[in-house]
Amino acid sequence: MSKQTHAFQAEVKQILHLVTHSLYSNKEIFLRELVSNASDACDKLRYEALDHPELYEDAPNLEVRVFFDAEAKTLTIRDNGIGMSAEEAAAHLGTIAKSGTRDFMAKLSGDQKKDANLIGQFGVGFYSGFIVADRITVESRRAGLPADQAVRWSSEGTGEYELETIARAERGTDVILHLRDEEAEFLSTWRLKAIISKYSDHISLPILMKKETWDAEAAKQVVTDEWETVNKAAALWARSKSEVTDAEYQDFYKQISYDSEPPLAYTHNRVEGRSEYTQLLYIPKKAPMDLWNRDKRGGVKLYVKRVFIMDDAEALMPAYLRFVKGVIDSADLPLNVSRELLQESRDVKAIREGSTKRVLGMLESLADSDSAEDKAKYADFWKEFGAVLKEGVGEDFANRERLSKLLRFASTHADEGVSLADYVARMKEGQEAIYVITADSLAAAKNSPQLEIFRKKGIEVLLLTDRVDEWLLSHLHEFEGHMLQSVAKGAVDLGKLQDEEEKKKAEEVAEAFKPVLERLKEALKGRAKDVRVTTRLVDSPACVVVDEGDMSAHLARLLKQAGQAAPDAQPILEVNPEHALVKRLADDPRFDDLAQILFDQALLAEGGQLDDPAGYVQRVTRLLAPAA
Repeated sequence: MSKQTHAFQAEVKQILHLVTHSLYSNKEIFLRELVSNASDACDKLRYEALDHPELYEDAPNLEVRVFFDAEAKTLTIRDNGIGMSAEEAAAHLGTIAKSGTRDFMAKLSGDQKKDANLIGQFGVGFYSGFIVADRITVESRRAGLPADQAVRWSSEGTGEYELETIARAERGTDVILHLRDEEAEFLSTWRLKAIISKYSDHISLPILMKKETWDAEAAKQVVTDEWETVNKAAALWARSKSEVTDAEYQDFYKQISYDSEPPLAYTHNRVEGRSEYTQLLYIPKKAPMDLWNRDKRGGVKLYVKRVFIMDDAEALMPAYLRFVKGVIDSADLPLNVSRELLQESRDVKAIREGSTKRVLGMLESLADSDSAEDKAKYADFWKEFGAVLKEGVGEDFANRERLSKLLRFASTHADEGVSLADYVARMKEGQEAIYVITADSLAAAKNSPQLEIFRKKGIEVLLLTDRVDEWLLSHLHEFEGHMLQSVAKGAVDLGKLQDEEEKKKAEEVAEAFKPVLERLKEALKGRAKDVRVTTRLVDSPACVVVDEGDMSAHLARLLKQAGQAAPDAQPILEVNPEHALVKRLADDPRFDDLAQILFDQALLAEGGQLDDPAGYVQRVTRLLAPAA
């Protein structure tokens, strides 16, 4: 192929502009990204060579070399990994196939440190080279292709790039940066070594640079032709814990997670027994932006005998721990293991169970600690990941009890951080159930009329406002022998918390109010399943509830919002005979209008929507209008 000129994809132009103009104050990250890409290319070759060992050709030792030419002002990152064909060069360097490109651009915040980590997260790290270079040349030959089918890609990072076929004896890729005049600092062995040590020390491949020696005659350091390894070139997780510093653990986390913050907690263990594996697992401080993206694969990196197999090995970690980052290196799995085989493997099941227990153990140590710092860490974790952890109660029966102790809620006694154990410890004498209410927001839950009798008696109620809470309640029925009971379902039975005099009075009021109840039932036929005297209201005239076995109105709304079918179960209207509005019902000539308004207001207070808002407005208008 003779030299051809192609236009960049529109998204690439935007990425190039943003990268070169937004990240100029954190220039050194370009080397981190390019060395990381070179390492990935070697990992890909190692993986493909499991089935096709001939791809190694005559160079089985994989490595990355970094060298510069001070006179030509070029810096080269060379790897002998998988390489690229001409088609792959055009596809990988001229277009961005990721749908997340727009998200990447939207997430750029102007915070240099955070934005620099987004580059790797969205797979556009190659373009960071243009932060320091006014031209980049890439020369590459894919492993297995003949020498005369190599490719040269070149661009000044504006609107176009050039492609041509060249001859190249070695497989792999050279990324040649033609540095701008003002970027001479990167033509220094000392500077490059410092950057590699800072960002790429954990990479298990050797990163080689030419040695420098002191030239007494010239009175300066000169570069020799001898190569030396400038990183530790040993997988961090394979080293003994006593050899790894906290700073190294944190740096490694930042590399694999593209996070600018250190992790909240981590655990590093070698597991022996039926399955032999090493785990290095991290809990992040902040939730990633794609935590709720159903198309995004979750999971940790999988290695087998230190050979990289895949990112996001979902089978090694349950879905409700998808925020966990890290590495698992198995000694038992086959090197050619696939995602499909992972789902069926016994060894994988053992790794998954062991890793789950380790992560839950980390969380328990924070949650149960006497240290105020650890408790604050757990509170921060819960704000970021609590809604995800709740999924585990329904998905992981084996760990349901451990998970239930890690749950935290708001309540009528506290706005956050209430555990089920806290609640049980504060229960009133004679109280048997754990009372809960679900709502769309904390304000809606706090102001629900269904809480009035509980507030009057000082009984704590847990306020559940996450969308996942209805799912949680369908699987978590009791805690330490106490049933979880929704205050919006069925009749309120406070048992020993209600004295005999209260019960007797309630029965007398209900009996006296029977004629009005019958008229209300008739007026609300087709809308209310039943109308009855309340035992839960103190200040409000009415509220709606559902039968014990029916789906809650909150869950029905969530299903409809998600486009799913939900049963149209009619609610029960409970009225408060002691309220002034209810007392005037019997003698008011506008009984039917008042009955409908009472029902509609109860629906609105519960967070529901009216089937006929215009009809409601007309009735209220008639009531407010002066008599003719």
